[in-house]
Amino acid sequence: MNELQMPDLTGFDWAGLWETVQTLGLDFGMKVLMALVIFFVGRMIARIATKGLRKAIQSREVDKILESFACNLVYWVLMIFVIIAAINQIGVQTTSLIAIMGAAGLAIGLALQGSLANFAAGVLIVMFRPYRVGDFIEAAGISGTVLQVQILTTILKTGDNKQIIVPNGQIMGSIITNYSANDTRRVEMTIGVSYDDDLDKVRSTLKELVNADDRILKDPECLIAVSELADSSVNFIVRPWVNRADYSSVKFGLTEAIKKRFDQEGISFPFPQQDVHIYKND
Repeated sequence: MNELQMPDLTGFDWAGLWETVQTLGLDFGMKVLMALVIFFVGRMIARIATKGLRKAIQSREVDKILESFACNLVYWVLMIFVIIAAINQIGVQTTSLIAIMGAAGLAIGLALQGSLANFAAGVLIVMFRPYRVGDFIEAAGISGTVLQVQILTTILKTGDNKQIIVPNGQIMGSIITNYSANDTRRVEMTIGVSYDDDLDKVRSTLKELVNADDRILKDPECLIAVSELADSSVNFIVRPWVNRADYSSVKFGLTEAIKKRFDQEGISFPFPQQDVHIYKND
């Protein structure tokens, strides 16, 4: 059986090999270093360009939604170019890479249909502006003040100071109630009194309370009327108009004022009650 013959490396140029390795390593290291420089400098330029765009938009007093959406979009588009340039510096052929990215993008697009739907919904929000930054809205089953509209999501702040991130697709796919769209709002109140109370006295008392509150608008006029003869009470509706910012304070304040004034006037708030008839059979 023949023994394994080891190659004769006596005359091999080890010094030349080491020099070649050093040259290639140095060359590749410089490419990696330059790629990192391109990435970090490019990211800095993208941030500076985004800040410049934000200032330009703010100087024109453009809506906050458009400002946030445009700045986010421009930043990520610039970062894509920066990443491609950094990869190209290393020596990767970007033409083939772009082709691969296109094919991968198609596959990813099919897998991320929800994200694409959110992006499209974000574009629709910017175009049609169903709400603006600072508006109080109800959408997708959530109520809150709009803090920011991003490419894929809308950020809301609830009344108890929680931050909620809602996908744009869910918002555009649901009913949107914008409580801040108009300057005035109507307060809806239902006040029940006893059947034994004088209805004219109740109506005049309610009118006095409404007229005494300076936050309630005189035009349109507040509606005070009997709305229902319920099982245990006669229900009045009270519908004053107020400025949007005064809605909650007027509703809470007027409710307390009605309770105190009715106690003074002897007007009762009836409790639900039923008459029970008992029949005894021998």
